[in-house]
Amino acid sequence: MIRISIPPTLRRFCGGEETVQVRAGTVADAISQMQGRYHGVRERLCAEDGRIRGSVLVFVNDQDIRFLEEQNTALRPGDEVTIIPAFAGG
Repeated sequence: MIRISIPPTLRRFCGGEETVQVRAGTVADAISQMQGRYHGVRERLCAEDGRIRGSVLVFVNDQDIRFLEEQNTALRPGDEVTIIPAFAGG
């Protein structure tokens, strides 16, 4: 199983869950499974073209997927995915 840490800003779309477990081969698969359970999650994480939004950081085992294969980053049982919404401010 893959463990996904849900940030507080997304928990209201995920039934209040702090973590979700999925069986997925890639980050994109994991997001699709989350969307299947929790309607509206994909729109908050991905742009219309399916790519992770620039305002969202995703890590697999503490590695930023922007430096791996982005949403095509492979997942293995036991991996931990962390989603972090990036905020701008001043």
